[in-house]
Amino acid sequence: MEKGNGAPSPELTPNEHVRPANFLFLFSIFLVSLIFTGCAAPGEPYERKPPTPAAVADLTAAQAGNDVILTFTLPQQTVDRRPLQQLPAIEIYRDFGKPPAEGQAHVAAPENATLLVTIPAAIEDRYLEQGRIHFSDTLRAEDFAQHPDSVAIYTVRTRISEKKPSANSNVASVRLYPALDAIGDLKAENTRSGVALTWTAPEKTPAGPAPAIAGYRIYRGEPEPAAAAAEGMKLKSPLVKIGEAQSTSYQDAQFELGASYVYSVRSVAQYPGEALESGDSNLAVVTPRDTFPPAAPQGLLVVLVPAQGGAAAHLELSWAISPETDIAGYNVYRGDQESTPGTRLNTELLLTPAFRDMNIQPGHRYFYSVTAVDRTGNESPLGAVVSGGVPAESQATP
Repeated sequence: MEKGNGAPSPELTPNEHVRPANFLFLFSIFLVSLIFTGCAAPGEPYERKPPTPAAVADLTAAQAGNDVILTFTLPQQTVDRRPLQQLPAIEIYRDFGKPPAEGQAHVAAPENATLLVTIPAAIEDRYLEQGRIHFSDTLRAEDFAQHPDSVAIYTVRTRISEKKPSANSNVASVRLYPALDAIGDLKAENTRSGVALTWTAPEKTPAGPAPAIAGYRIYRGEPEPAAAAAEGMKLKSPLVKIGEAQSTSYQDAQFELGASYVYSVRSVAQYPGEALESGDSNLAVVTPRDTFPPAAPQGLLVVLVPAQGGAAAHLELSWAISPETDIAGYNVYRGDQESTPGTRLNTELLLTPAFRDMNIQPGHRYFYSVTAVDRTGNESPLGAVVSGGVPAESQATP
């Protein structure tokens, strides 16, 4: 068939008419099959249900001052022993009850425990110490007033999902006593014989007047090198107990000069069957240094040595050896008047307690005194003044 005078138009075959549609259809089937094939790939099945953490099994509670310190390990597995893929949130429950009866080992957990605090997973690193959670529950005055002669009962749960909490942890309980208020005026002073600590005895607890004070425990640590003050101080390691005191003072003689130390004192309240420490006092920082001069030398003697042969008359000085163990040497001073210290005669420290004064004038009287110098460079006060001289007639004739 022809159209007008133009060339005949080509005829399209049926196959050529449907080829684009077939291609799109087959391509769509291919994509769908890829999606379903990926979902059916071998391996771990996708866990659609939120995991339930295993229960905490090592919860412990101990009173420190007026805080109860809880410690426990976070679960690493689910109840069906699969690894937890994320940290769970922590729920801490606290209730109060009567102490266990005689012969009863543990306190039972209440049926409807009271939620004390929830710790989101995002901030749990603030409570982690050496792989364990450490949480401090600060007891208030009303806790002691409303629950006298009671125990605090703690349980813990963890959860990934709101609907899937773990089972209760083991029960941890602690008998509550009000600790003495923390000491707030601890002072540390550098003295000749050591670091002197002084403080004021506490007079009350959160529940009322202070019970009998059994004594004080002294703790010491070392600050980080950059720490310049007690506020916000970071320690190289935890405070270590170094001694005890029955009064409100303590002398620490075991230290290294030039090293910095941090001190804390905890008072001990005596309760029936238990001695309870208070919280830490304010931290007192000190760097012991030897700024204390030794004692003045004693027993100075000035002896005239007459001229002999070609040697001129002179004065020999001697004195008692200083009993202090860090003496580096001695200085000798000479003046023309007893009331003035005069001039140092030796250019270098004298290592022995003796000196020979050859530079004297016959017929002139001199006044001598001696000092001791320790290894740090501290010089003692002048010792007793002793006079001496060479008579004019004793001068040797050239």
